[in-house]
Amino acid sequence: MAKKTWTLTDVAQDVYREELAISPADIETPGKFSIAKRRLHGGLRDGVDVIEVDNGRMRFVVVPTRGMGLWRAFCGDVHLGWNSPKNGPVHPAFVNLWEPSGLGWLDGFDELLVRCGLESNGSPEMNENGTLRYPLHGKIANIPAQNVEVSVDGASGEICVAGVVQETRLFFNKLQLTSTYTTKIGQPGFTVTDTVTNLWAEPSELELLYHINFGVPLLGPGSKAVLPVGKLAPRDQAAVANLAEWDIYGPESPGAPEAVFFVDLAAGNDGRTMTLLKNANSTRGVSLEFNKNQLPYFSLWKNRQAASDGYVTGFEPAINFPNKRSFEKSKGRVATLQPGESRSFEIAFTVHDTRESVADAEKAVAALQAGTEPEILGKPNPQWSAL
Repeated sequence: MAKKTWTLTDVAQDVYREELAISPADIETPGKFSIAKRRLHGGLRDGVDVIEVDNGRMRFVVVPTRGMGLWRAFCGDVHLGWNSPKNGPVHPAFVNLWEPSGLGWLDGFDELLVRCGLESNGSPEMNENGTLRYPLHGKIANIPAQNVEVSVDGASGEICVAGVVQETRLFFNKLQLTSTYTTKIGQPGFTVTDTVTNLWAEPSELELLYHINFGVPLLGPGSKAVLPVGKLAPRDQAAVANLAEWDIYGPESPGAPEAVFFVDLAAGNDGRTMTLLKNANSTRGVSLEFNKNQLPYFSLWKNRQAASDGYVTGFEPAINFPNKRSFEKSKGRVATLQPGESRSFEIAFTVHDTRESVADAEKAVAALQAGTEPEILGKPNPQWSAL
């Protein structure tokens, strides 16, 4: 029961497979699983590659065409993702990041997990002459992977989908993202492991934020964000107005502005921390585990529009807050990678599909909170918010 690897894309070797189906018949391993790769056709999806992994208990869809983003995930009757007005996944060819407002990134926003970066990841920023310098949330999510492979370890039942995406430009940053999604047969979750490497012979600057988005049916009136809070501050006045209910979700509210809260999470001595989103009756939920030594900052995004317009919340671990890049750099939150240097990041997703599992996750968050009194600021923190 050895490990077997299939190459789906290798640009340097001119290798590309449009379709692939892998099952236990292809490698001896206990348990049922399937991996299917295909190319979508029609509309804004035309030309998008997707890889669907089913580990027998959970399935999820990786999108190599969109920077190795994660489109949707399902575990029993728990659906992770949201209903975007864009009805993607959208091919990057239909996303104009450089349209004058700087908001073109929104034309492709449809994923459960989308990376924001790598050169920049916050609000649009303009040059002095009014032209766009940095678009909303950066470029990496709209760059197709140039290397993609899947592997199955017959002995352990481990399934991996890995891809390499390069955000490079003559005279500018040259950064490479190597991303791996790992799960095991029968597991109610998966782990995302990313490594960003500076390919340049000069220092490169890095911003990175994981925009992880949950909507209906997990999200609804009475749903709750369970976070181990060290310090929390509203981003702006719209968030100040929602501060009393920062962790509780209300009904769909057309016309209500988005509310964003910036958070310094409590963590264990080893830096490990955990967040949880649970439904109103505490029977379904999803948790994220990561290390603050890798991802020290966290944003909670609440978009309160109608479901048809994007009723969604974002759990967003990052190396910086999503402000204008110049503000983040002034606060020391833009990282620098020396030539050849790499930084790695890991986030573990776990689906909780019983009341008991949700309760166990809440206890784990409470253990991180123990001994730390949450500091809730009544107004934006000038060290965190550029607004």
